[in-house]
Amino acid sequence: MELKSVALEIPEGANIILGQSHFIKTVADLYEIIVGTAAQVKFGLAFCEASGACLIRVAGNDVRLQEVAARNARSIAAGHSFIIVMENAYPINVLNAIQQCQEVCNIYCATANPVEVILAQTQLGRGILGVVDGFSPKGTESAQEAIERQSFLRQIGYKL
Repeated sequence: MELKSVALEIPEGANIILGQSHFIKTVADLYEIIVGTAAQVKFGLAFCEASGACLIRVAGNDVRLQEVAARNARSIAAGHSFIIVMENAYPINVLNAIQQCQEVCNIYCATANPVEVILAQTQLGRGILGVVDGFSPKGTESAQEAIERQSFLRQIGYKL
């Protein structure tokens, strides 16, 4: 077995959701969930099929983001993994609905941070072991930084 690390491409201002599912129907179901949950979102999604033709299946409502999702899926190349690249919404807007999708087994991350995917390469194929999402902490927030965090959440509409 060989371990690999793959950095994902995340366009400026975009977020990603990386997960694992178990069925080709995932592409259609995730598409419907996203457009039904966050009408303003622009997104591309790619799904790595793990049997049959073993193709990367792509959908979305933005060609550029579909291309980014497909490139990321090719870099990961782990069966039954999916990646969503989205703009004009945050993962929090769609994540609960995605987790409720009957095909979704696991969510590895939902972020705008730089991401490295840790992969195991075997004779059978590749599997995702985990992710490195962003950077290591530099300390513990002060009282002032807690106030700033709460203010930021109000500013973007997530708190009163």
